[in-house]
Amino acid sequence: MSKKKKKNMKAEKIMLEEALEGESVVEDKDQPQSESEAPIESADSPEAAKESPKLDLSPEGIMEIQTQLEESHAKAVEYLDGWQRARADFANYKKRVERDRVRFHNDAVGDVAKRYLPIVDDLERALKDKLKEGDCATLADGIELIFRKMLKVLEADGITPMEAEGEIFDPNFHEAIVKTESDEHECEQVIEVLQQGYMIGDRVLRPAQVRIAA
Repeated sequence: MSKKKKKNMKAEKIMLEEALEGESVVEDKDQPQSESEAPIESADSPEAAKESPKLDLSPEGIMEIQTQLEESHAKAVEYLDGWQRARADFANYKKRVERDRVRFHNDAVGDVAKRYLPIVDDLERALKDKLKEGDCATLADGIELIFRKMLKVLEADGITPMEAEGEIFDPNFHEAIVKTESDEHECEQVIEVLQQGYMIGDRVLRPAQVRIAA
């Protein structure tokens, strides 16, 4: 092979290689970028601004906003009213439970105390005409001490003697045993307590037996 022919073949090879390299560069430019290399639009970019919702300040939009506000306010008032009712119901429930507890306690204590009231009555009657001298006076002092201790025990359980003498007769608190003519008392005024009445809390444990003016 002649030198001239070899030189022409070498030139054609170089041209072919250059042509192949040019096609490779074009393909790289046309190839899409990877996801990591793709440009990220910022929130401040015009594209992002176009997609963000805008406040509708048209008359129709303002009316819709006002309607939503009124509905929200109505719901808030409804929830507040329901909460206040529930709170009031719970407070009433607590009061009712406390009243029932006090009533059950007083009923139980009253049932037991009624058994001892006749003994208290006997002690009270024994003290009305007690002797003030000699051994009998000493005995009377001992009876009075026992009587006052019994009253303190009853008082500790909420049981107190009823103040009836001088009061106007009340069938809720008094039991009239005798009526007596009296110019010194008003009609149906309690002249004398024949048997002491007792209260437990604000309820009558035993009404007082009384003599009243006619």
